[in-house]
Order: sequence, then C-alpha cells, then structure tokens
Amino acid sequence: MKQIPTIETERLRLRPFTLEDASEVQRLAGDWEIASTQPMIPHPYEDGIAEEWIRTHQEKFEKGEMANFAIAHREQNFLIGAISLTIHKEHEKAGLDYWIGKPYWNKGYCTEACHAVLKYGFDVLGLNRIYAYHLLRNPASGRVIQKIGMKYEGCLRQDYKMWGKLEDSVVYGILKEEYATAPSESLDRIELR
Repeated sequence: MKQIPTIETERLRLRPFTLEDASEVQRLAGDWEIASTQPMIPHPYEDGIAEEWIRTHQEKFEKGEMANFAIAHREQNFLIGAISLTIHKEHEKAGLDYWIGKPYWNKGYCTEACHAVLKYGFDVLGLNRIYAYHLLRNPASGRVIQKIGMKYEGCLRQDYKMWGKLEDSVVYGILKEEYATAPSESLDRIELR
C-alpha cells in the first residue's frame, strides 16, 4: 500500500491528514469566509463531515485519483489549511485546490504550499499540466495562482451555484515546460519524504 507522502518546505509540512485533525478542519473550513469561496466546502460544517472526508484520502491516493495534504506548521505542526491535486492520469493533468484557515491569511503559507505541490505534481507524478480555479469574486486566490506561475486561461460564466447564486469562476494553468523554466529559488527548499 503506497502512502501519501510528506513534503517539507521552509515553514510548512504538507502531510497526510489524520482523524485527530478533524475538529480543526471543522473549525477552520467551517468559517463562513472560507466556505463562501469554496464550492466543495459545506456550510454549516456539521459534525462528522471532516472525519468522513479524511477517511476517503488514502483510497483515492492508492487509486491515483487524488493527493490530499494537510498544510501544517513545520515546527509546531498546527493545522493551517488543506491542499490537493485531483489527478487525471490519462490526460497527464491535475486540478489544484486549496484553502487556508482565516487566522493564517496573508502570511504567504498558501503560495509556499502551492509551490511545493506543483513540484510534487511535475517531478514525482510526472504531470504535464496543473490547473486551478477561483471564484471571480475571490481575487486573493487569483493572486496566489499568479504568484506560482500559472497563466490565465479564461472565465467560466455561471460555473458554480453557491447558496442560490450562480458564480463565475476563473481558470489558470501551468505546463511542465513552463514550470521547468520558472525561477527555482523557493523550490530548492522543498523536501519529499
């Protein structure tokens, strides 16, 4: 059985979720400001949802469908957020998804985690393309995507229905060849275990 790896960066440890993370996932992801910009996060975030979600990770990883990581502080191991790749092996691509708990916004954690997951996707999984979406009304997420070298690919009109309202989403992507020529200063400090 292959295990979800741990990836370390200068400040972060991207590691498999454990059931002990469930209450903190519920607290952080259950914040209205997180759920309001993440179509896949329920609100209210009821008891048991986090445990059910965490229990799906290993099987999806073994099938090559998804790699979910807890974003944790490297030294103190407290949970900051989540990041994942939804893998489409037959097309050599994956979708990047993430959320960061509100107490940890504007500290560069998301950008650091995204850089590490791009490196993992291209160097370890052998992907050719990684893409990400954000709701048009969430430009902060768009700035993270741009910082990691993704290029604007388009706006999908009325792409998601969020709490009764149709929302536009914006898609960005990066190819392996673009990633390979990107500045690697921040990538030198990424370790896979």
